[in-house]
Amino acid sequence: MPSTTRHDPAPSPSLSAVGRALPPHYASQEQLIAALRDLWATKHFNLERLEDLHRNVQVGGRHLALPLEEYPALATFQQRNDAWIRVATELSEKVAREALSRAGLTPKDVDHVFFVTVTGIATPSVDARLVNRMGLRDDVKRTPIFGLGCVAGAAGLARASDYLRAFPKQTALLIATELCSLTLQREDLSIPNIIASGLFGDGAACVVLRGAEAKATGPRVVGSRSVFYPDTERVMGWDVVDTGFKVVLSAKVPQLVKEHIRGNVDGFLAEHGLTRKDVRHWVAHTGGPKVLEGFESALELEAGALERSWKSLKQVGNLSSASVLFVLGETLEEADAKQGDWGVVMAMGPGFCAEMVLVRW
Repeated sequence: MPSTTRHDPAPSPSLSAVGRALPPHYASQEQLIAALRDLWATKHFNLERLEDLHRNVQVGGRHLALPLEEYPALATFQQRNDAWIRVATELSEKVAREALSRAGLTPKDVDHVFFVTVTGIATPSVDARLVNRMGLRDDVKRTPIFGLGCVAGAAGLARASDYLRAFPKQTALLIATELCSLTLQREDLSIPNIIASGLFGDGAACVVLRGAEAKATGPRVVGSRSVFYPDTERVMGWDVVDTGFKVVLSAKVPQLVKEHIRGNVDGFLAEHGLTRKDVRHWVAHTGGPKVLEGFESALELEAGALERSWKSLKQVGNLSSASVLFVLGETLEEADAKQGDWGVVMAMGPGFCAEMVLVRW
């Protein structure tokens, strides 16, 4: 039976710091539309439709793994993935060092690295490539996670927190690095690919999590819940084709949000003796305008509750797994949270599924 009395959380892992990093190459949405217009005009695509779809996602511009003029030379999956390995490793190191510095820690303090991505593949994985570059200990544990997509930022927080409950003296890093621009399928003129080409951007985020006995500052992770929606495997994901990752993106995503997220959140909060009125801070993945509108309407949120998510979407686009961590970082820095405040981190992604994390300051 769910608890009906609000209670203080048991000793739980803390979110000590969040680092965020974007590649240095930036293009406005108008620049990107122009580049894609030149590409797809030769294929007799409806260019007015391209511009409408890009403007409808309300993204002002995006940071790119490479200078815009270098993308036409990436003709094969291998070329794109090689670029992904190089840039993802560099960006992951940068963001991990920033997060550790914010937490007042060094690479030698790290006991476990969780690395999530869905935009490239590497063996050894990127977390392994960081060991020598950063001077991590040779007994550091590593858990690379591929395939969770947009939900992986919230899911990674949950899995890292689960680990730290078993090892309360330890410190973990969650690194989410996504280079969505390197997955673009230039031969795919489908509506999902056109939308993806206007929505997704590149970036990385890193969260430092510390076990309950590490005596760290920051909000505590009180609990988490995963929800899988049966028979929705074709709602979002990749088809792996000869040229790389071909996007699967159904128009049903906003409807699934509206149909399920209210019941999911209410049930999750009830387990902790809470209701939506008790939550002061909402940290939502920037899935797109219709997804954010779905969160707002289904959860009956007050105006401005998802302001940081909307701002992140406009400024940098949907960064897949890193997006919710960008919003989390801005929340920790800007929200003026008070001791005792409750917050919910939530994201949805391939499966189709949702992940919710309950935090308390």
